Amino acid sequence: MTVEVGQQAPDFSMPTDGGGQVSLKELRGKPVVLYFYPKDDTPGCTKEACGFNEALPDFSGLDATVIGVSRDPVAKHDKFKAKYGLSFPLASDEDGKASEAYGTWVEKSMYGKQYMGMERATFLIDREGVVRGVWRKVKVPGHVEQVLEAAKGL
Repeated sequence: MTVEVGQQAPDFSMPTDGGGQVSLKELRGKPVVLYFYPKDDTPGCTKEACGFNEALPDFSGLDATVIGVSRDPVAKHDKFKAKYGLSFPLASDEDGKASEAYGTWVEKSMYGKQYMGMERATFLIDREGVVRGVWRKVKVPGHVEQVLEAAKGL
């Protein structure tokens, strides 16, 4: 499955750090930045999370909610969030339903070996739940700025 601009965003419900819960349905009426990343506390993922965290005041100014998603368990999210002082929710997609729905659980290749893993991807969802921006195979440098610029148009 793949999600394209102009489509209704697939609904999701996932546990978050701190014992919380997040669902797209509950966020209706607010723009949502939903970013999928491979693993807590790895160099690229840390840089991306810290980038979104630094830009949080700008996203909040647009009334936008930022949510990071990986297949790491909630306990790992709690440690990652505390270590870097992240102030947005990290959702745990341990069952893989959200990453399947958004097409971010993909075949990857490293050193000639094929395996399934999380593609770094971001989805910008408008107040009505329609996808307005899709970034796949994200390169971290400059990415947060691109998403913020796109969010200003919502």
